[in-house]
Amino acid sequence: MHNPDMTTDEDPDAAERADDPGRRELIALHAERAELEQRLARAEQERLYLADPAAASAAQAAEAALLGELDRIMTRIRAAEYRSQPGARSW
Repeated sequence: MHNPDMTTDEDPDAAERADDPGRRELIALHAERAELEQRLARAEQERLYLADPAAASAAQAAEAALLGELDRIMTRIRAAEYRSQPGARSW
């Protein structure tokens, strides 16, 4: 039974969850998502605020490509989250 007063250090299952390959995959995917979102925000700022039309156009193309990558990462995250649920089917 879970004890809400127990700290993570006292949790006997914490090490087992940290070694779970599915959890590691999910953590890595979220880290990749966060990095991609930062790159996307920068591309958006460049598109909006660069004075050079060619540079703004390049930033717009980069933004579109990054949005495609973000969509793929989010799909992988949703799949990993589904697989982590009890009773999840493998396709």
